[in-house]
Amino acid sequence: MAATPNHIAGLITEAAALPESVPSARSRTVVVSFLGAIVRRLGNWMPIAGAVDLVAPLGLDAPSVRTAVARLKKRGWLLSETRAGVRGYALTATALAALAAGDEVVWHARQPASLADGWCIVNFSVPESARRKRHQLRAHLASVGFGNIGTALWIAPARMRAAAEQAIGELDLTDYAAVFVGDYAFGQELGALLYESWDLAGIDRAYRDFITSYGGVGEALAAADLVEPREAFVTYLDVIDHWRRLPFRDPGLPRELLADDWSAPAAGALFEELVGMLEGRALAYAARFWPAGHQ
Repeated sequence: MAATPNHIAGLITEAAALPESVPSARSRTVVVSFLGAIVRRLGNWMPIAGAVDLVAPLGLDAPSVRTAVARLKKRGWLLSETRAGVRGYALTATALAALAAGDEVVWHARQPASLADGWCIVNFSVPESARRKRHQLRAHLASVGFGNIGTALWIAPARMRAAAEQAIGELDLTDYAAVFVGDYAFGQELGALLYESWDLAGIDRAYRDFITSYGGVGEALAAADLVEPREAFVTYLDVIDHWRRLPFRDPGLPRELLADDWSAPAAGALFEELVGMLEGRALAYAARFWPAGHQ
């Protein structure tokens, strides 16, 4: 099955949907982060024993990792494959497409939309007999950046029109939904409406928490005479796992409609700085756990 941006909601963001206090949810987020940031860079295959050893410092035990891997295998992300006598798993085309589709959001965040481009409005009335599809459509719209402004009424920057049409089409709900694109003309103050439609305060708080958690890491790395390879790997994967959820929540609204102290740009700059400092050393350390010649 070919992955589309809307499949990201079911494949990538679902892994981060549960609170971190739930061990299985934490296991899935770390494993998905590991697949995207490490396994793809090392030949799209991982030795299961090596993977277990690598993520253990992040608080995951072997049973938790194996359970997360089994769930991803069931989803069609992984195939059992032995290389050089070492048991492992290869990423499938479904996993590779889904991870690639999410890269632009995960690694660069959603860039602010242009206010002049206008808005996309989605309205739908799905019968009770298709309740499951109704819930799926809501989840898809939320995952690609739509905010809820009323009963079955959703809004996003106009650039999200194609994503909305794709979600509606995939669920075969075209006869029950209508998509409009246009400008804000009159009425309720637009900024206030947007803050009611998204949890923008919560999104901003999450960015600030990221800055608080990792703001001193870059300075410490720059000042250190030597960064141990294991420490670089653990920090790198931890940074990515905590960051990955944030840009998927951010709808990328026009900057002039957000608070003056909106913290997304500063958080994004910090993330890119940390990746630049840690990525090479983290990959070199992880490669030690792969069979020679199979990276």
